[in-house]
Amino acid sequence: MAGLVAVQVPNSPIFSSPRIPSIFCKPCSSPTIHGSQSPTSLSLPSSSSSASLALKSPLAIRVNEKRLETNSGTVLKRKRPGKIAIPVVAGGVCGFGLETPRREEEKVEVMEVEGDGYSVYCKRGRRRLMEDRYSASVDVNGDSKQAFFGVFDGHGGAKAAEFASKNLEKNIMAELSSRCEEKMGIETAIRNGYLTTDREFLKQNVGGGACCVTAMIHNGDLAVSNVGDCRAVMSRGGVAQALTSDHHPSREDERERIEALGGYVDCCHGVWRIQGSLAVTRGIGDRNLKQWVISEPETQVLKIKPEFEFLILASDGLWDKVTNQEAVDLVRPLCIGVDKPELFSACKKLSELASRRGSIDDTSAMIIQLASFTP
Repeated sequence: MAGLVAVQVPNSPIFSSPRIPSIFCKPCSSPTIHGSQSPTSLSLPSSSSSASLALKSPLAIRVNEKRLETNSGTVLKRKRPGKIAIPVVAGGVCGFGLETPRREEEKVEVMEVEGDGYSVYCKRGRRRLMEDRYSASVDVNGDSKQAFFGVFDGHGGAKAAEFASKNLEKNIMAELSSRCEEKMGIETAIRNGYLTTDREFLKQNVGGGACCVTAMIHNGDLAVSNVGDCRAVMSRGGVAQALTSDHHPSREDERERIEALGGYVDCCHGVWRIQGSLAVTRGIGDRNLKQWVISEPETQVLKIKPEFEFLILASDGLWDKVTNQEAVDLVRPLCIGVDKPELFSACKKLSELASRRGSIDDTSAMIIQLASFTP
């Protein structure tokens, strides 16, 4: 039979069973396994009987196992177990307390808005979910010349950016209205509105934070404020003018403030961070770093003049790759000196430019045509 090796040897003391250790050789009553003869059996005569002994080497075991699988067909074939279907109930998976899958509407790729005198374009970067948000209100208090705009860049999730986009304007306007008789300056009202928004968000007991840049047009004044590294840049006769300063740990005054409070800043791989963690020193939220990360904004108030052409509010996803003047030069031909300004197209082109240059962050750009709100 094919594969069988049988050797008959004379009765010799060399091959006699007493000299073969029992660990290698044992009596074999049948020369077959499931109908197949052992391919490496060794028939040895014995003085007491004519029984055959089969030598069981590791090779023989492997050969027999292979033949066993071949002869038995699918009986011994391994099969992958089927998937376990775990029912999902409201509030999580049964017995585990896990969150249910995120709603599809949260997976936003872009946000596009065209309004009266402004446009917004927000595009998701390489994160799973977009963390940027915006707010835009015109005809504030029924006055078409008053407006409020904002861009909010979340980190550690979108919760803080979402909260600020819905509550910051409301809190600033409440401050301005309640203190009007006391002749409160607009700068103080904005400051208090930011601080109130931060306190209210911290009460939500959720993580994350947000950088913010806002522009309020009120009684012919333009008030621009920021916390973090969102930035406001104005075109003044075609020349870019930054109206905010980024709050980075590399800023000398910010570093000194943090160190005076017992914190530290360091630079790792070219990025300055507070407590080795966050790359901005001001923002809404960030409860774990609240001792050093403050929510007090820096505000600049300007009387709107004819040479003030347009204002760009954007997240750092744009400014990390595009300079202030480059942004103005790209937008100006689409918005100034044309019959029909293309604000939305300009916003989109800014985001696309940042993307081509390698930006992987969420990119939000808002353009406000200041002439639309001049008294």
